[in-house]
Amino acid sequence: MAASISSTVIQSSPDKMSFGGEIQLKTVEMHTCGEPLRIVISGYPKFEGETILDKRRFAREKLDNLRKMLMFEPRGHYDMYGAILVEPDLAGADIATLFTHNEGYSTMCGHGVIALGRFAVDNGYVKPQIPETVVAVQCPCGLVNAFVEYDGKKTGRVRFHSVPAFAFALGANVNVPGHGDIKVDIGYGGAFYAFITAQEFGLDVRTSRVREIVDLATSVKNAVKAQVPLSHPISDDLAFLYGVIVTDGDDEWSDKPTANICVFANAEVDRSPCGSGTTARVAVQYAKNQLALGQTRGFESGVNGTMFTGKPIQTTKCGSLDAVIVEVSGKANYIGEATYTLEEDDLVGKGFLLR
Repeated sequence: MAASISSTVIQSSPDKMSFGGEIQLKTVEMHTCGEPLRIVISGYPKFEGETILDKRRFAREKLDNLRKMLMFEPRGHYDMYGAILVEPDLAGADIATLFTHNEGYSTMCGHGVIALGRFAVDNGYVKPQIPETVVAVQCPCGLVNAFVEYDGKKTGRVRFHSVPAFAFALGANVNVPGHGDIKVDIGYGGAFYAFITAQEFGLDVRTSRVREIVDLATSVKNAVKAQVPLSHPISDDLAFLYGVIVTDGDDEWSDKPTANICVFANAEVDRSPCGSGTTARVAVQYAKNQLALGQTRGFESGVNGTMFTGKPIQTTKCGSLDAVIVEVSGKANYIGEATYTLEEDDLVGKGFLLR
């Protein structure tokens, strides 16, 4: 499937965007390994701000009603995820995007980049090239290059090269109510993640109830946020803990996949192995000498068994910090297209969440 969409981001005039007026938000619906991506292609008003972080801030402060309308019920659900196309402000970017979820606006999304890579090639944002087309995606964390398989007729798998990723803290001590003192690793892969091992808490990412994993991850996230100050050498807007990834503890390189479950935003569960989380996990494994440059590892979703691959490919710097570029690959598929509207008398239709 390839939607018939112009390569220009279409935006509506602000005077038609209040809940009392006519709203028409057009989307293309995709998923990457089961994790949804609702790509908003038109209907938003003009975003104010010179940079993409300015636009992210403007969306959070002025347009959050539209995020809730699309992410929340009755059009979405608690674990919905979205991408809003905006005009790029970086030279060389083919497309630019803001990522949305149940809590707000993330800085990076690997499963989103994988889906947007296919979308951009299929819809004329870049000229297709055989056997692979490069798509430069501007994310709030920086420019990410996606490489889209193309056989002359159809797009396929997508791999991307991350922004500089790094291990922020290894074996940080955190006191978690009900669990006492624990050790966590914290990595950055376009967003910050804390890593813990399920077995240390009597759980298994492949067999335990997802609710148990979510409750554990939420407790750990709250403790890390309260006890471990985060910083990013480029921008304070990037210095926040996005999620907790609960792993099977199988971190040493192997030709067998390792599994994890990513719980991010407001206790949202990633159906995929998590692209930016895989990036951060590879960066941590590289820092701990568990994965060498060029070594590929399979990363399996503990939710549905889907697979990403990840490998460190190049050392670099992020400010003064030692960092690594990570390559992650996966597959996205189309689901459909939609036009979402809101009637003036539909108060529930503004968005609600049921958990």
